[in-house]
Amino acid sequence: MGSKNLDIIRMSAAELAAALQAGTVTSVEAVQAHLDRIAAVDPGENGVHAYLHVNAEEALAVAAEVDALRAADETLHPLAGVPIAIKDLIVTKGQPTTAGSKMLEGWMSPYDATVIEKIREAKLPMLGKTNLDEFAMGSSTEHSAYGNTRNPWDLGRIPGGSGGGSAAAVAAFEAPLALGTDTGGSIRQPGAVTGTVGSKPTYGGVSRYGAIAMASSLDQIGPVTRTVMDAALLHELIGGHDPKDSTSLNEPVPALVAAAEQGAAGDLSGMRIGVIRELQGEGYEPGVQQRFDEALELLRGAGASIVEVSCPNLQYALAAYYLIMPSEVSSNLAKFDGVRYGKRVVPTEGPVTIERVMGSTRAANFGDEVKRRIILGTYALSAGYYDAYYGSAQKVRTLIQRDFDAAFAEADVLISPTSPTVAFEFGAKSDDPLAMYLNDVATIPANMAGIPGISVPGGLSEGLPVGIQFLAPAHEDARMYRAGAALEALLEKQWGGPLLAQAPDIEAAIAAAGQGEVA
Repeated sequence: MGSKNLDIIRMSAAELAAALQAGTVTSVEAVQAHLDRIAAVDPGENGVHAYLHVNAEEALAVAAEVDALRAADETLHPLAGVPIAIKDLIVTKGQPTTAGSKMLEGWMSPYDATVIEKIREAKLPMLGKTNLDEFAMGSSTEHSAYGNTRNPWDLGRIPGGSGGGSAAAVAAFEAPLALGTDTGGSIRQPGAVTGTVGSKPTYGGVSRYGAIAMASSLDQIGPVTRTVMDAALLHELIGGHDPKDSTSLNEPVPALVAAAEQGAAGDLSGMRIGVIRELQGEGYEPGVQQRFDEALELLRGAGASIVEVSCPNLQYALAAYYLIMPSEVSSNLAKFDGVRYGKRVVPTEGPVTIERVMGSTRAANFGDEVKRRIILGTYALSAGYYDAYYGSAQKVRTLIQRDFDAAFAEADVLISPTSPTVAFEFGAKSDDPLAMYLNDVATIPANMAGIPGISVPGGLSEGLPVGIQFLAPAHEDARMYRAGAALEALLEKQWGGPLLAQAPDIEAAIAAAGQGEVA
């Protein structure tokens, strides 16, 4: 890859947008540089495998259109011409949408999600669709029907999940921007373990229309980027009211870019940052806790007041989530039966009835984790158990929301580690679903309460990224962008640049893996 291409792919989205506007880089050059990078590091047995589909022809055509409009002095969106990757849970006309499942293998959506309509209107070339745990069910992208995505920091480790493909694409410089979905941490946890920024907006702040539903009361589309400013730019683009989504908030998008600019100046005077007692300490790796403690000192030095807050009902969040989420999964995935939706499998022996077609289709096309959650959710919703399980979990959800209300009376934003561990090796938790579920212990509460959260890189532990999470009250997303941008600026001043500048050479690692030198 030429030096100009390397310069292009290492630009943040904001830097690339500025270069496009100045005319020092064309959109076609930017798209081609990223396509070349994808070709170099993504395919193959030892490649990153962030993408399930590469959309080269359309991306280059949109880029050429942007360059022509810019040459004609047309007014364009600030991000016009900046390439973006899309999690393969978000429907896109003209590209396959599989949800990482054999159930939707080869399916082409007849319409665009609302966020895709906004991406098209702003003329961001879409590089392709990224890998994920099947129907977004997982914390490691090991549950994709199309193979694992690898962490660019260590090809033998997971990139987080369910949106590991989007996070890995951004971390591997295969895209400057990506879209993900976050049901229990599926944007923020991959961000933490790949050294990228992942942002979950307030529930309803970004339209979910066209995102294949996993758990409708928890799902939220959001940005995956390399900087807080890039996340703010993308969030402002995709946010806003959508009449096609009954849960969409009918209110203006907050001034997120201005908040990120304010935070990047490094002054947090007057901001109260609450340390959540229940989301640190026991169960968190020593290196993760150390990076978190160091971040607190930096924020204190920037003028923030650090206060400890308690959310006692967070200890029940994981258990309540794994009743509410599977229950909604059971309902949402009932339609994938080979009759209404899904790739039909007809039994080869015995009578062909609707019931047997449904059973054959679901048995063949759903993976183990999807089946596990459907069974759990169906049981929790069954007659005689609804009140004991699903009903009780919803009561716990209300208690968690009240805990956050009380905490935000004492603090403007809350802070915690994003994930209790750094990225683990493939297979390390495959045989223990409960251990896998614990990866989301710090991120799940935000989805239960519908509040916004952002994960920013917090440094390294044993050579692997650690994430720091900020949470804000519902509708106050700008606060977390201000705090996140401030921490990012303070840490990058220490590091002498972005954390990803310290990442290993992926092409060399892939070559070494091909020679048997890397697991």
